[in-house]
Amino acid sequence: MSTVFIALQANEETRPIIEAIEIDNPQAIVHRQPAMVKIDAQGRLVIRRATIEEQLGRDFDLQEIHINLISLTGHVVEDDETLTLSWND
Repeated sequence: MSTVFIALQANEETRPIIEAIEIDNPQAIVHRQPAMVKIDAQGRLVIRRATIEEQLGRDFDLQEIHINLISLTGHVVEDDETLTLSWND
């Protein structure tokens, strides 16, 4: 099983997004650096719109994640509710 990751800019806009990713992916490893946060997971990482909205306290369009996206790896499956990165699914 390979590692997938997403890297986001480290700022106030991404803080609740990162918290939501941690909630939905307890197996993920979060690497905080001065300018970015990289989140690694074995095989699969799921980002859920509903969890981000809970953390933000407002509606969230998953396309907004691209504003602060630095990089990602894995097969991307995206719809209105989730963005999933995976290998070997």
